[in-house]
Amino acid sequence: MQLATLDWIIIAIYGIITFGLGVWYTRRAGQSMEEYFVAGRSLPWWIAGVSLAATWFASDAPLAAASLVRQKGIFGNWLWWYEAGGLMMLVFFYAKLWRRANIITDAEFMEMRYSGKAGTALRGISAIYHGVLRNCVVMGWVMLAMIKFAQVLLGWDMSTTLFICGIVAVIYTFASGLWGVVMTDMFQFITGLAGSTILAGIVLYNLGGPSGMVEAISNLKDAPPGALDMIPNTEHSSALEFASYMCLIFVLWMRSGHDGYSGQRIFATKNDKHAMLTALLWGILAVAVMTWPWIIVGLGSLVIFPISEASEALAADPELAYPMMLAELMPIGLKGMLVASFLAAFMSTMDTHLCWGGSYLVNDIYKRFIKKDATEKHYVLASRLSILVLVGFAILTAMNMTSIEKAWIYLIDLTAGLAGVWLLRWYWWRVNGWSEISAIGASLIFANGGLIAAGFHNLGMSDSLYEPIRYFYAEDFGFVRAVCILVATTIVWVTVAILTKPDNEATLNTFYRKVRPGGWWGDIAKQNPDIQPDESGSKRWFGWFLGVLFIYSGLLGIGNILTAKTGWGIALLMIAFASGYGLFKTVDFGEKESVAPN
Repeated sequence: MQLATLDWIIIAIYGIITFGLGVWYTRRAGQSMEEYFVAGRSLPWWIAGVSLAATWFASDAPLAAASLVRQKGIFGNWLWWYEAGGLMMLVFFYAKLWRRANIITDAEFMEMRYSGKAGTALRGISAIYHGVLRNCVVMGWVMLAMIKFAQVLLGWDMSTTLFICGIVAVIYTFASGLWGVVMTDMFQFITGLAGSTILAGIVLYNLGGPSGMVEAISNLKDAPPGALDMIPNTEHSSALEFASYMCLIFVLWMRSGHDGYSGQRIFATKNDKHAMLTALLWGILAVAVMTWPWIIVGLGSLVIFPISEASEALAADPELAYPMMLAELMPIGLKGMLVASFLAAFMSTMDTHLCWGGSYLVNDIYKRFIKKDATEKHYVLASRLSILVLVGFAILTAMNMTSIEKAWIYLIDLTAGLAGVWLLRWYWWRVNGWSEISAIGASLIFANGGLIAAGFHNLGMSDSLYEPIRYFYAEDFGFVRAVCILVATTIVWVTVAILTKPDNEATLNTFYRKVRPGGWWGDIAKQNPDIQPDESGSKRWFGWFLGVLFIYSGLLGIGNILTAKTGWGIALLMIAFASGYGLFKTVDFGEKESVAPN
């Protein structure tokens, strides 16, 4: 498919605006590492929250959402809807504490929370584990999405796409730091959401509205069973698949909301209130609002490109459905806007992950262990060069990926085991550096157990031992495996915490006074009677419940309206309104500054 001249003009205008925003903030970002990586800790909640939502709306998201619909039906999108519980945990259990820590990266947190060699080692391990390993997996699948998108829309091969995307990703992230990132994210969020909504509207128009779309899908002989189900249904899925999704929805949300890029936005907010509202806005936009346009396009693709009549390329790779729908339905001009919205989605994620990953490499590796006493200008230069290093790693990762969905599932496995230690390190004094190191190690081993076992099988492991392991790591075992990884890793790190010495009291006292976490702090709490938590645990959990109810009733309410179940949709939206009202009436977001008592 070739774009028309008007389409290219629209894309060029988008590029000029984006580049201009990056250049505008270059001078400000060059003042210090704190300006470059956390915007001088001056972001208001609405900018930080929209920026996080824009990062969530990556170029991979529309492709994966439409693909899930083609393979499983609407309910397949619980692969990210489940995260609402974790994002509400961030709102009520972590956001204030992260902001009070007054740090640049979550790896820096390790030496604040843990003492001795374990804390120092963990800072370096976390910087590599999160800033390079996890980060490059995410950037890899974002680039993979652009490869597939450019293949359909522009006719580019992998090398051309990666070369151009790499250059585009570097330009303004390199220059402008977090201020440039968040301000361009605002523009990119509007562009991306508008583009995806317009395409979804065209799909509904062509199919005769929600009722026409539902009728057309109901008459298809090759649609996935239960294509219009919004929750997993035992009538349309195997017992193992149903159990897998139940594990995802009811257990694995605990691992969500801990990403370093979300921490970076929260570190950059003005105070506790802005930190909480940032996380809340992110949850609302990301889960309840942004996903439905992509799902509608996926549903429409079942009618326009029936599975039994799909081209060889689409049959082999259902992630091509979204760009094929764009190419099929969008007129000249709007097609250019949709391409620009995809570039916006790509950039809003890449700029975040490059800026975040660079903060690890410079703040927690280079400055901490290699060159400790350089000038701020030197560290800003190092920060910009780190962006180039990460782009190179991301390109190599993308070249070795084939499926966005499989990469998502791998990352869930990789981080599932860390959910418990990520929570309790704030609220239980007995968690120490060695326990978190053991959690990272165990999680890596368990998540990659299939590859490790295959290696031993090649060296002579018996089939009787290898086959159960191979089955456990098979795709069908899904999220049941991730829950097993969570349980096994938790047993490992809790055992290590009990068998090793606790952190020294000076470190624990300093942390407790600065962050004011509440929870189970034993003698440390007794030594600091003037430090009181802001809310009780029960009040935090009540706020969490209202937040989850608000998001899910809104999500399913919108979905029911879009699938011609208007009565149910209105009823669910009324529940969403009531729970949202209760949330803001009963929860104290406060105006407290992020400083500790004297």
